[in-house]
Amino acid sequence: MKIRKPAVAGTFYPDSKIQLTQEINQLLNKQVVQNNLIPKAMILPHAGIMYSGEVAAAGYNLISQIKQQVKQVVLLGPSHYVAFSGIATSDCDAFITPLGVIPLATDLAQSLATKFHQVAVMNDAHEREHSLEVHCPFLQCTLDEFTLLPLTVGDCSVQQVAEVIEFLWQQPNTLIIISSDLSHYHSYEEAIKLDNKTAEKILNFDTSVTPDQACGCYPVNGMLAAAKNNKLAIKKLLMQNSGDTSGDKLRVVGYGAFALYG
Repeated sequence: MKIRKPAVAGTFYPDSKIQLTQEINQLLNKQVVQNNLIPKAMILPHAGIMYSGEVAAAGYNLISQIKQQVKQVVLLGPSHYVAFSGIATSDCDAFITPLGVIPLATDLAQSLATKFHQVAVMNDAHEREHSLEVHCPFLQCTLDEFTLLPLTVGDCSVQQVAEVIEFLWQQPNTLIIISSDLSHYHSYEEAIKLDNKTAEKILNFDTSVTPDQACGCYPVNGMLAAAKNNKLAIKKLLMQNSGDTSGDKLRVVGYGAFALYG
């Protein structure tokens, strides 16, 4: 069995199973979201859990309410370390975190690579990538048994991402999560202004989100196009930035949690 080992355990999140479980459960208990939404997709952040964990937890609490319906999760996140065009799958059989092994949806990954020219196996796009990895412990604490399809998104057109998402929505019991932070390294006040404008774009299905507005703009824009085409609605769950959690308000990173449903 080919397993992708964690790259950021001990930095973005604890590498102790007990400590990691405790911290995620504390975040989930702090950000309880009670509503009747049944999300088809989420947009959630991917920084260290000490920074963006509260915002991510707002989304995962909503996911926990539908956990019996979710048997497969698709994660789409930006590539921070490898420059490429298209969408990268992994030929691993599983991802592992301090909480255990997550089996990958290998057959679905192969189907994508066969059906879409923009999708190909590229393991080096996954090897160090944190934008997908940081979601795995949250999924393990939120869901029961599930398979995972990790997709690292490089330079892509809106349509290239959207058509993959629309195909994935045809799969049964599947939840799609877009991994993206918002603005980077502005002052606290400036970040709030910038991130509110980005949130307005997201809530209006505006597919012109740029890299300086969201590091995951390529999967975000593709998701917005697919959601609009499928007549979904969007709800903002929570927005913060690292100044709210770290106390440093000189250079902050923005985070937002959004649910897409219909």
